[in-house]
Parts: sequence; structure tokens; C-alpha cells
Amino acid sequence: MRYYLDTNMLVFMLLNNKNCISRKVDNIISDFSNILYASSIAVNELILLYKSGKIELRCCKSAEDIISEIKRLGIEIVYYNQYHLAKYAALEIAGGHKDMNDHAIIAQAIADKIPLVSSDTDLYCYTAQGLNLIFNKRVGR
Repeated sequence: MRYYLDTNMLVFMLLNNKNCISRKVDNIISDFSNILYASSIAVNELILLYKSGKIELRCCKSAEDIISEIKRLGIEIVYYNQYHLAKYAALEIAGGHKDMNDHAIIAQAIADKIPLVSSDTDLYCYTAQGLNLIFNKRVGR
């Protein structure tokens, strides 16, 4: 099976923070028969968080290391294209949710017909528009 990983999931994986990954999602990311994807939008967001000091990644000495570390984890980066942009343009803003990076990642997952794994409860409101959301209920929450 194929899965997109939201930015928050990339952070948890890069930090090797098992406490933030549910058993269900851990089974998905640990199953080597599954193909894990990261949107280039999520990677852009992650790099910005790193450069602005909002997250600290011990596995990376520089922002450039983030890309190689994602690949080392077996995650394939999928670059945003015209089909994703068309879906983005058609996507309705749901529930007052105005995060443009989330919208782009959601549109990409819908356009590619690939489930999106995320801890973001705001994304539930996009299931009516075709998002297949695999919710990561953080352990201990």
C-alpha cells in the first residue's frame, strides 16, 4: 500500500519519537511492503521549521541534510505538479482551516488517491472532499 506522510509525521520519524506515533501508524511505517511518500510541500515546510529554529533535528547538521535523511528513512519525495495544483484550486476551505501547506498536501493526496497519515485533527473535515485520512492518535493523548 502507498501512504503520504504529513509534515508532523516526518518530524516524529526524523526525531525517532515513537511516543508520538500510534501503534496503528507504527505498523504502517514499519511494514516494508508499504511505500511511504512525502510531498515536496511537506519537505519545504519541514526545512522552514528547521531553519527558523522551531524544530531541532539532531540527525541533521544542516537543512540540506533533511532531504538525505528523509530518503535514508525510505521515504520517497513526490514533487508537486499540475494535477495537484488543479485539485488544490478545486479544494473547498473546510471549517475555517486556512493553512496553505495543509491544503496543498491534502490536494496532492486526493489527486494521487493515496491515504494521508497525519496527527492533525483539522484534516478530518476534508474527508468529504475525498481525502483518505489515516489519523495518528499520539500515544498518551
